[in-house]
Amino acid sequence: MTKALSGLLFALAMLAGATAAAGITPKRMVLDNGIILLTSEQRALPMVSIELLIDAGARLDGAGQEGLANLAARLLTYGTQRRSALQISEALDFIGASLSTGCGENLSTVSMTILKKDLSTGLALLAEVLTQSTFPQEEIDRQKQSIVGLLKAREEDPGDIAERRFAAALFPKSPYGRPVEGTESSIRAISQKSLREFYERYYRPNRTILAVVGDVSAEEIADALDQGLRSWKKGMPRDKLPAPSPSGAPATIRVDKDLTQANIIMGHDGVTRDHPDYYAIQVMNNILGGGGFSSRLMDSIRNERGLAYSVYSFFSADKSHGTFQVGMQTKNDSAREAMRIARQDMERIRRAPVSEQELNDAKAYLTGSFPLRLDTNRKVANFLALVEFFELGLDYPERYGELIRKVTGEDVLRVAKRHVRPEQLVTVIVGDQKEIGD
Repeated sequence: MTKALSGLLFALAMLAGATAAAGITPKRMVLDNGIILLTSEQRALPMVSIELLIDAGARLDGAGQEGLANLAARLLTYGTQRRSALQISEALDFIGASLSTGCGENLSTVSMTILKKDLSTGLALLAEVLTQSTFPQEEIDRQKQSIVGLLKAREEDPGDIAERRFAAALFPKSPYGRPVEGTESSIRAISQKSLREFYERYYRPNRTILAVVGDVSAEEIADALDQGLRSWKKGMPRDKLPAPSPSGAPATIRVDKDLTQANIIMGHDGVTRDHPDYYAIQVMNNILGGGGFSSRLMDSIRNERGLAYSVYSFFSADKSHGTFQVGMQTKNDSAREAMRIARQDMERIRRAPVSEQELNDAKAYLTGSFPLRLDTNRKVANFLALVEFFELGLDYPERYGELIRKVTGEDVLRVAKRHVRPEQLVTVIVGDQKEIGD
């Protein structure tokens, strides 16, 4: 799983405690064409933020077409039946709006922020992108070159190398083990026809979650969307997410690079977002390595021994799969020692109960550390869309705090024994292998 998506899921959990205090009162409805619409009326500023999650992610790429979903998402705003890429950009600039797209393993995204007074104009542009994109060949060629350049640059990024090699080893026979962007050869093989077919098949309203937050009521936006997206017709229903693939066998993967510091990832498969142990895992991981300077890994490896500037752990839980990772950067000649200590801390949290102080600090952090980060309509819109995607329910913000607070020390020990497995680690070490040694 990508760091971006991991951060997004982590933020989802963190931000839940803030929503009730922020006065967010979401409403949910399903439009005639199948769009799931979530709204939160926020009148403080004359702005509206719109977030779409579309079931058109990279897991749907066909064999030899890796990168197709990502390329389609990038090209949405680069030409429609009515406007060129330049004209779309100029129209957005004229009204001071932003429109961006993205792609992950399971979902593609479209985000818009616009002034309330220009909402109808913005919705017309959004509808155009969603229903009339044409994928001009010259824009396809430009975007392919851009992605290939990005991939080549990533080959020099040791952290990125470690992430990709870890995913490939952990999910060797799964779309979740390959880069969302594809490979240079697969990208060059993607045709205009394939892009248009992908768009026609997967960019459909009944595969879409749409969250709207800002200076507009639920009734206003529902009426506006009914008008603006009336021509967007239903397509095939959402695809069933694939069952988690069997994870790869424990392994140590070395990548030799002329670096002064080694980039290290140690981990294994994790849990899905609907797993009943999810909240106890979050508390446990906060104590192990997710709590910054107060975590055990940071204390053992950085504070006590000065072996690494950064060390962390996280459980990333998606709807279809999950991962557990410990990551660090350390000098080549201290890599083995740092990894040994990390394994010791993994074993320690499995063997003995955490202290009452550690437990209380972790729960306080998880329930109260991010209320100020839910400070824009766009963040709220993204939050609501993810709550819907993970089927958490509109009352999730009210329930989250209690779900964390009821975690006990016994729960932490139980989930550590079950979900932290040092004997099954996939370890990736990117660095000067001669200095690192055996």
